Amino acid sequence: MVKVNGINSSKDLEIKELLTLDENGRKGVRVHGMIYNIRDMGDFAFVILRKRGGLVQCVYNKNGGEDEKELLREENSVVVTGDVGDEPRAVNGIEIRVSEMRLLSSPAEELPFAINKRNLNISIENELPIRPITLRNERRRTVFKLQAGLVEAFRAFFSENEFTEIFSPKIVAAGAEGGANIFKLEYFGKKAYLAQSPQFYKQMLIPVYERVFEIAPVFRAEKHETVRHLNEYIGVDFEMGFIESFYDIINMETGMLKFAFEYVKKNYPDCLKKLNIELPVIDEIPCVKFKDAKEMVAAKYNRKIKDPYDLEPEEERLISQLFKEEYNSDFVFVTHYPIKKRPFYAMDDPENEKYTLSFDLLYNGMEITTGGQRIHDYKTQVDKMISKGLNPEDFESYLMLHKQGCPPHGGLGMGLERFLMKLIDEKNIRATSMFPRDITRLNP
Repeated sequence: MVKVNGINSSKDLEIKELLTLDENGRKGVRVHGMIYNIRDMGDFAFVILRKRGGLVQCVYNKNGGEDEKELLREENSVVVTGDVGDEPRAVNGIEIRVSEMRLLSSPAEELPFAINKRNLNISIENELPIRPITLRNERRRTVFKLQAGLVEAFRAFFSENEFTEIFSPKIVAAGAEGGANIFKLEYFGKKAYLAQSPQFYKQMLIPVYERVFEIAPVFRAEKHETVRHLNEYIGVDFEMGFIESFYDIINMETGMLKFAFEYVKKNYPDCLKKLNIELPVIDEIPCVKFKDAKEMVAAKYNRKIKDPYDLEPEEERLISQLFKEEYNSDFVFVTHYPIKKRPFYAMDDPENEKYTLSFDLLYNGMEITTGGQRIHDYKTQVDKMISKGLNPEDFESYLMLHKQGCPPHGGLGMGLERFLMKLIDEKNIRATSMFPRDITRLNP
């Protein structure tokens, strides 16, 4: 019988441990990893191992044996024993002078191309079918390491501000956003849908927890294929109660962004360095009303307003450009969107009922967040549903929130992939989705 105590007894060291060893501890260390690159120097070879913490350089003295050819292959899994020495030219400033290298496993076939180059020079269309391979590239995997760091930062911020994390269902009886962009399912003889957002559940839990958040997939059955849309993406959502105005939501998101940038700067400096990212500095974020933003862009860039109810992608870009030029801000909140383009739960502006107490956050030319204040009064919500051609009976469980009492509240949803896309200056959102789903893709 074997008994376990939950303590990891592995003797293999990680990079962060190698970097803190004293002189005596540097002798006879053991590490594991996958061979990322081999630079053959004749009598010896530089063998770069890919480990969970990054890359580490090993110096292997060749013996000319028959087994050496099989041993020194890219993507071999190996265990290396040797002494740690300083080497300023090596990644992390150290190298392992190998005394023994033991093979654990070998690939069944050669890689389709070299994955160890900084720039793979492969189109996104050709890359995605072989994404499990290209993710082994150091830059590719760093992108998603940073993505994980951002999620870690958001969770730390929410915890610090007393939000409760929730896990809402993704198979639902009604769409939160309405419209045609919803995936339909057959659910044991009933109609069901994939959740467009956790909106209803966030609101339902306001009287329970007051502040809630969720970081999880959401689904949109949008049939167009653009560089900014996915059919499944990660939503960063929060909702908060007892607000005085929707500016409370705007202030909370501004604080979240400030916190996240400081967090990744402190905890993920290697990712920022590898990706050559300079994080935005946020002091204040300007807010501009929707109508004013459109008029400002029309006047400055001599551009005719074509759609009075929504922002075109080009307008988003020009609004961002204008506020960067005039206010030196990478971000701008566009507020008070027309009622025609906002969902039925958006609260109308009491000063002008053509508009809502809602907003979008634009970042470097693209909308990354939509949010606002929600309707919390039962009669007001029912009337708004009817005015938009909806049947309140279809939303019976959602309306329990309003019937049984709910404080003033609001929240937002951010698209994680879009946010990261703009942060690292990628041109296609599929570059920041690990395994993207679009209108043509179900694999890998």
